[in-house]
Amino acid sequence: MTIDVEDYFQVSAFANHIPRESWSHLACRVEANIERILSLLNGRQIKATFFTLGWIAERYPKMVRQIADEGHEVASHGYGHLRASEQTKSEFFNDISSSKALLEDISGKPVLGYRAPSFSIGSENLWALDVLGQAGYRYSSSIYPVVHDHYGMPDAPRFAFRPRGEDGILELPVTTARVFNRNLPAGGGGYFRFFPYAVSRWLLRHVNQHDRMPGIFYLHPWEIDPQQPRQTGIPFKTRFRHYVNLHRTETRLQALTRDFSWGRMDHIFLTSK
Repeated sequence: MTIDVEDYFQVSAFANHIPRESWSHLACRVEANIERILSLLNGRQIKATFFTLGWIAERYPKMVRQIADEGHEVASHGYGHLRASEQTKSEFFNDISSSKALLEDISGKPVLGYRAPSFSIGSENLWALDVLGQAGYRYSSSIYPVVHDHYGMPDAPRFAFRPRGEDGILELPVTTARVFNRNLPAGGGGYFRFFPYAVSRWLLRHVNQHDRMPGIFYLHPWEIDPQQPRQTGIPFKTRFRHYVNLHRTETRLQALTRDFSWGRMDHIFLTSK
C-alpha cells in the first residue's frame, strides 16, 4: 500500500494552470486528508509506504513524524514534484538528495525508496536509476508498464526487476494485470476512481492468484477529498481525470483494505535482499 503525499494543486496535470510560485499562497488540505488515511490504515492495522514531497515535509514536519511514529515507511517523492524526465542529471541528483536528507532529518528514519512524480522514469532516462543508487536509495517505484499519454514504459517487466543489472537499484513497478496480451492498470490512480471497485478487486486478485505476486497500489491524499477547490479553465480531459468519483474513493479504499492484506514496500521487497 503506497500513498503519494502531495496536495491537489501540485499534480502534473495542473502545472500549466497553477503557477509553482503560487503554491505557498494556496490553502493546503494534505494534513486533514493524511489524518483520514492514517486513521483508516491504523483501524485495519495496515502499515504503508508514504512517498512524500520535500515541499510538503518542510511545511508539515509534524505530519511526517506522525507517519513514521505510527510505523509507516517514509519514502521520497522528490522535493517539488518535478518530473525526472524534465531534469538534468545534476538537477535530479540535487532534487533526490535534498529530499532524502530532509525526510530523514524530520522522520529520524532512513529513506530507502523513491517514486518519480508522474512515473517519469522510462526508456529515455533510465540513467535516473543510476543516480538514485548514487544518492543512496535502495529501490524505486517509478516505471509504470502501461500505455499512457503522460507516462509509461509498456515493455518493462511487470514485477520487481533491476533495469541496470544485478548491482543496480531495484525497480518496483505499480501493478498491472496481463489480460488478453495487454497490461491493464491494476494499482490505483485515476483507474481506481473511474472503474467500479469490482474491477480493481478482480485485477488485483488475478495478479495474486494467477501470477502469485504481490500487488502495489497507490493513492493520493487529494483523491479522498471531494471538497477540494475546483480549478477553472482547464481542459475537459484533465478536469475529468482529476475529479471523477472523488466522492467514492474513500469508501473504495475502505473496501480495498478489507479485501486484501497490505504492508510497507521495504518490509515486503527488501527484507530478503
